[in-house]
Amino acid sequence: MTKPLSVQLYSLREESKSDFDAVLERVAAIGFAGVEPFNLFGKTPEAFKAQVEDLGMAVSSSHTPWANRSDVSEVIDTISSLGLTRAAGGFSPDDFADMDAVKRTAETINALIEPLKAAGIDLFIHNHFWEFNPVDGKLGYHWIQELCPDLEFEVDTYWAANFGAVDPAAEVARVKDRAPLLHIKDGPLTKGEANVAVGDGALPIADIINAADPDKLDWLIVEFDACDTDMFTAVEKSFRFLNDNGLAHGK
Repeated sequence: MTKPLSVQLYSLREESKSDFDAVLERVAAIGFAGVEPFNLFGKTPEAFKAQVEDLGMAVSSSHTPWANRSDVSEVIDTISSLGLTRAAGGFSPDDFADMDAVKRTAETINALIEPLKAAGIDLFIHNHFWEFNPVDGKLGYHWIQELCPDLEFEVDTYWAANFGAVDPAAEVARVKDRAPLLHIKDGPLTKGEANVAVGDGALPIADIINAADPDKLDWLIVEFDACDTDMFTAVEKSFRFLNDNGLAHGK
């Protein structure tokens, strides 16, 4: 059974600065079942949720507010108002620089989990490539899995490949019982080069999606950090690839 498709609106950040309403309407017209905001562009969480639902979509998840960079009460209030039960966190290269940094990061994560869980909210982290560098004989991401047993994961499957050094499908499989969300993106796996439409790059997209646990996975989320072509064209092409190949579905 395929999973619904969302889009991380960071992909469309430039377009959103000028007309956020038009972005949401066009995403809905493409056929996405959901959106993952990174910024509400002045809208209240309640108004944003209502607008998204009026367009026939859902708020799949949110990258605002970032749990480890915001007051926990703000996180709880906003996430709850969006109708969600998961809050996002993410960390910098310095947070995975060595074993001492990894331990501090784990302490930060574990300290956040308790108050969030008391409010009915689980914490997940979104990765970049630096979590997949080795630290004391093990990938930093693997240390965090071990040190933070109650943490969930939104695996960014492009960054998880660490430019070809790591098998992203194996990384999804490794945390499949803790990964309700996957970021699906594609590209050449070359540092400094932009993402391309899903299906046009070097990642084994079907293998990655099939490595997830269908009983745990809730959403597949298309994302671009950058793209050399028109962003909306690439977003729509990604939707078509995933939908038409039976790897995910729209609304």
